[in-house]
Amino acid sequence: MNRVVIIGGSGFVGTRLLGLLSETPDSYFLRNIDKQQSHFFSQFTEIGNVLDVEMLKNRLKYVDIVVLLAAEHRDDVTPTSLYYDVNVGGMRNVLEAMEANGIKRLVFTSSVAVYGLNKQNPTETHPADPFNHYGKSKWQAEEVLQNWYKEHPDWNINIIRPTVIFGERNRGNVYNLLKQISSGKFLMVGSGNNKKSMAYVGNIVAFIKYLIDNSHNGYNVFNYIDKPDYTMNELVAHVSKVLDKHIPATHFPYWLGMIGGYCFDLIARITGKKLTVSSVRVKKFCATTQFDASKVRDSGFKAPYTLGEGLARTLRFEFVNPPKDDITFKSE
Repeated sequence: MNRVVIIGGSGFVGTRLLGLLSETPDSYFLRNIDKQQSHFFSQFTEIGNVLDVEMLKNRLKYVDIVVLLAAEHRDDVTPTSLYYDVNVGGMRNVLEAMEANGIKRLVFTSSVAVYGLNKQNPTETHPADPFNHYGKSKWQAEEVLQNWYKEHPDWNINIIRPTVIFGERNRGNVYNLLKQISSGKFLMVGSGNNKKSMAYVGNIVAFIKYLIDNSHNGYNVFNYIDKPDYTMNELVAHVSKVLDKHIPATHFPYWLGMIGGYCFDLIARITGKKLTVSSVRVKKFCATTQFDASKVRDSGFKAPYTLGEGLARTLRFEFVNPPKDDITFKSE
């Protein structure tokens, strides 16, 4: 039985991971440490903050492997120092607590944001070039791990760099995009030929489970993307097919979309409100986000769902037979 502690497991990915691992209770002893109570798995959850190193030292006793999910990840976090306090400082605290308790196995979710925008299908060895505070803080956390491993070569560290994650109950950029497309009021900025890499949450948590069960040695980094990548035009067509409805898409030039994004930035600054449209989100929408995922494929992992199936499951859950409760998870 693997004794697994998930740090930050009350959120979107953590909730699905707890659900998956709890399906085989004889295989895992589970605990979740999070500053928020879990909606579905309170029996596993202990309240705690990754910034509290003494709490971590006390809570990580008698553990085999730590899965670190806790992060500041939205693109509108203020002050921006929180990205570095939580994502980098939290990493240092977790490592210190692990060492204090003799734990040598870590699974850490980083992000493809470490590569920056518009890179040409980067592999895991591509130079880091993050463009925002989230990406910069994730890369700095990885640098902490690189330096740690040099001094602790007997540890097993597995880093996952997922692309944007979507799925049932998520309220992030992909959900907002799917909602706009399904409403029939979708405005396409640019040609729509840019490819958007995505990852279905059911596959992400299955890969984390795969690493818990199968990867016990060395320092490993994996991009995670569900292939093949869809263009924006192909995504609209897939939504149309799944929902069985005609979805018109009006195209606007990129420059006009960016002007609109800057206008929303100004409104947000004046009103102090966080809006769903911004110049950063327009830029990300129009960017090509395509990454090499051959290392995961070659690892022997088999994703339980295709990208199309993940999208279909999400669309039907959210827009065909929506849940009666209002439990959702906010992310990017």
